[in-house]
Amino acid sequence: MRRREQREHIFKLLFMTEFNSEEEMNEQLSLYFDSLEELAEKDQEYMREKYKHVLEHLDEIDALLNETSKGWKTKRMSRVDLTALRLAVYELKFDKNVPTGVAINEAVELAKNFGGDTSGSFVNGILGKIAKDEDTKVEDTKVESEEKTE
Repeated sequence: MRRREQREHIFKLLFMTEFNSEEEMNEQLSLYFDSLEELAEKDQEYMREKYKHVLEHLDEIDALLNETSKGWKTKRMSRVDLTALRLAVYELKFDKNVPTGVAINEAVELAKNFGGDTSGSFVNGILGKIAKDEDTKVEDTKVESEEKTE
């Protein structure tokens, strides 16, 4: 299974958490994976792990989204947009195997495919700002460390 397909399944699982309790999600995960034909064990394991890791960082991800999206707190966002943003922010901040451009582009595509007319541009705008802010922090850290070595 390709990463894009895996990401879409993770997106759907994260979306399901908006409508199910934590206790219900164990059964929902099993039912979801059972419904996928010819699912390789390694693909299922990858998707379960990434899903779990996103949930582990949810408070931090939501705090960053609330800080970045002026006038659009996570409670006001559409659940599709919020889910795409959460997955992308996880990839931007915690998954070093996913390049920034890939995380943003994939989130925008998910938002366009599953969200409303403006979902793609909304998700792109927020993720662009987060990526820019992260680049600035990295550059500032580099400058500080270079100044200390001089």
